[in-house]
Amino acid sequence: EVQLVESGGGLVQAGGSLRLSCVASGFPFDDYAIGWFRQAPGKEREGVSSISNRDGSTYYVDSVKGRFTISSDNAKNTVYLQMNSLKPEDTAVYYCAADTWGRSTGRDTLFDYWGQGTQVTVSS
Repeated sequence: EVQLVESGGGLVQAGGSLRLSCVASGFPFDDYAIGWFRQAPGKEREGVSSISNRDGSTYYVDSVKGRFTISSDNAKNTVYLQMNSLKPEDTAVYYCAADTWGRSTGRDTLFDYWGQGTQVTVSS
């Protein structure tokens, strides 16, 4: 059974940092891509960042470039999203997802499996 479990969300002041973790199980982690997506109330889901465990390529949406860093620990089947210089507009539920084709992309329709999400709230 494929499982993706996010953790690390919380409440932080603007300018602060959080590190999200996504622990994956039930599929060949080295072959997949893992993406982070977010959805704020009343807004569409947005692709934030992703990493291909096949070739190491990464994707970042423009609004987080230079602030967020995605990394993968294949030994732990875990992908991290380090979020620095957080802004109130980063507030959302963050989801991790897995793409069986191993593509680093922000297109949520290409991801097959999803976690339950973790709330990130950035206060001003």
